[in-house]
Amino acid sequence: MIRIVIIGGGYAGVLTAKKLAKKFKKDAGTSVTIIDKNPFHTMLTELHEVAAGRVEEDSIRISFRKVFAGRKVQFVQDFIESVDFGKKTVLGRNGSYEYDYLVMAAGSRPTYFGIPGAEEHSLSLWSYEDAVRLRERILDRFRQAASETDELEKRRLLTFHVVGAGLTGVEMAGELAEYVPILCDRFEIDRKEVSLFNVDLLPRVVPSLPEKLSAKIQRRLEKMGVGMLLGTRVAEIGADYIDLSIKENVSRHATGTVIWVGGIECACVAVKAGETASCDRRGRLNTDKYLRGIGNESFYVAGDNLNCIPEGQSEPVPQMVENCELSAHTVAHNIYVSITGKGKLEEYRPKFHGVMVSLGGRYGVARVGLPGLMINLPPFLAMFTKHFINIIYFVQVLGWNKVSGYLGHEFFTIRNKRSFVGGHLSNRTPSFLLVPLRLWLGAVWLFEGIMKIVDGWFVSPKLKDFFGGANSWYNSLLGSTSDAVSNATNAAASASDAVSTATGAAPSAHAAGTVILNWDIFGIFKLIFVSGKSISKSTLADYAFKVDIPVMNWFINTCIMPFDWLQIAMQILIVAAEILIGLALMGGLFTPLVGALSIALLCMFITSTGQYLSSFWMLMAGIVMLWGAGSIFGLDYYTTPLLKKGWKRLGWVRRFYIYHD
Repeated sequence: MIRIVIIGGGYAGVLTAKKLAKKFKKDAGTSVTIIDKNPFHTMLTELHEVAAGRVEEDSIRISFRKVFAGRKVQFVQDFIESVDFGKKTVLGRNGSYEYDYLVMAAGSRPTYFGIPGAEEHSLSLWSYEDAVRLRERILDRFRQAASETDELEKRRLLTFHVVGAGLTGVEMAGELAEYVPILCDRFEIDRKEVSLFNVDLLPRVVPSLPEKLSAKIQRRLEKMGVGMLLGTRVAEIGADYIDLSIKENVSRHATGTVIWVGGIECACVAVKAGETASCDRRGRLNTDKYLRGIGNESFYVAGDNLNCIPEGQSEPVPQMVENCELSAHTVAHNIYVSITGKGKLEEYRPKFHGVMVSLGGRYGVARVGLPGLMINLPPFLAMFTKHFINIIYFVQVLGWNKVSGYLGHEFFTIRNKRSFVGGHLSNRTPSFLLVPLRLWLGAVWLFEGIMKIVDGWFVSPKLKDFFGGANSWYNSLLGSTSDAVSNATNAAASASDAVSTATGAAPSAHAAGTVILNWDIFGIFKLIFVSGKSISKSTLADYAFKVDIPVMNWFINTCIMPFDWLQIAMQILIVAAEILIGLALMGGLFTPLVGALSIALLCMFITSTGQYLSSFWMLMAGIVMLWGAGSIFGLDYYTTPLLKKGWKRLGWVRRFYIYHD
């Protein structure tokens, strides 16, 4: 058995494990084990959203059990302390783990640069626990300030210093600035009593971006009420103060909270590994061009722990998510080649596609593109791109399950309009208000089905008149037949009982009418919108819309109409569908599925007989039924939880993540 062990369940570790599991899916002689101290993967790039109350804490946590369900990956929860390269053994607090190939993807931790009091008196933002702790600290400071009578103490409690103006620093400062007015309103505090500062030793924010974008970020933060203290060194941090130094002049400032996002270094286990393996001064492990440790072909490094200067570059790869994703691919490929001998080792030549920064939920800055061809995006597109990139990552990690959850957290349940689309997607309508609409839609479908039975749809063929009469009526209005008027009149007489206003456009006994729209779309289909009367005399019930599809017309006329038995079979199917849809809607059973069937049946009518505008409400009502309309005063209230529970037990469902939590 060839044993592959991965240390760390961050971005690089998870993707490496999944890629290896896929490559060795049918190889019983290879095992993949991933070890992490937590039972969940954390979305580190979204920590500031939890810390500043934009989304719930569950949104940044992804269970390893879910991620690796149905896959050839063993997850072990343990805190890894060191690696014995000589014995090829990983040493943890709960046990030791032998390996044939080792991947170091342990990630990073905050570094405090030896500043007195920084680690003891500041709050970091580099883990799930950090984000939750910081959120509670911010809320607690506002609670205390709301009842504080001493003005100086109140202002101290409401003073926040964010140390670090890199990507994480400005995102945290922007998120907090967006959150403060909400908290002020909640705790009845004057916004002027709250002070926010962003501190950094460098002269500009996010130095990895061009100066123009750095200035844009700074202006936005200042507009949001953040005081920018750039070119300022932190000298010391105490329980209730922060000492700042500008050109060696040190001044003490009262503060209620110091948020430390001033820099990172490699995790402890990576640093310890660097004692025997080659590394830089920050603990990043040196590798060759194949991402193998120097002089150790069974040891690979991915993500933040990686110190590699690709060919043609002068600087090591940056510690960013895209580096984690790209290095995971190279590591997985090269381990597979080393074990199987199939293919060639791949050099690590990453092509990064830019940087995206969010300053709260409504405003973003982005520089994206290809190497040598980068463009700056406007705020709306920057936020759209950031969400889109997150979704791409979630598809790789947890598929539809996480994508649907992410869309819910960021758009459909977002509070206080903290989204780049505002609150337009999150305004909630009480579900019980949908009950009358659900009952009425169900009653109409049931009525239509019963009336067709009364009309003899179970005993004699009706479709020729049903379809033919409607088509003749359209043709008469469009002037496509020589004796269209007489054809339409004759067809109407035989079809008038077969077609109802709820299920199709009934033919009229008069050919006079108005053609409003008759568009031929590349010969594939036509969009037809007509009225049976002149515009001045038309009511909603006179307007009809049809999507005319020649292929469907040919199928109906050639494969169904010549056979009476097949017409009756189709009629029985239509009637059964209408009655079942009606009963299910009235009972609130399987409402999303039935709503989809209702839409499908109406679309069939639109593409065959056309549809009167007076019955288009049924199409819109069907759309409304897709989301929880049966969970109030309906059987879905009881059946949906049971179905979800049973659905999630299916192995292939868990493997492809096609379920909701």
